[in-house]
Amino acid sequence: QVQLVESGGGLVQPGGSLRLTCAVSGRIFSINAMGWYRQASGIQRELVAGITSAGTASYADSVKGRFTISRDTAANTVHLQMNSLKPDDTAVYYCNADLSPIRGTRSNYWGQGTQVTVSS
Repeated sequence: QVQLVESGGGLVQPGGSLRLTCAVSGRIFSINAMGWYRQASGIQRELVAGITSAGTASYADSVKGRFTISRDTAANTVHLQMNSLKPDDTAVYYCNADLSPIRGTRSNYWGQGTQVTVSS
């Protein structure tokens, strides 16, 4: 059984920083792309940042220059460093993984989400 567990969320003041971590565990043959999504109250879930197996990162325009996604392939983890946080960044952040539990298969998995609140 594949599991994604996020950590690192919390309450931070505007201009502050947080670092989210997502750890993938279970039966894994290979991990393809990984990413972070967020969903604010009453708003559709949106992609924040993604990273491919080759390490190529992409970002939503709203977080470019402030957020950095990174991946530790050996540890099956992905991080999201969030700097210069704004109240508009307040949301539940979800980790997503496109992976192959066994050779020849491919599925999409989600974590349970971690709350990020930016407020003074």
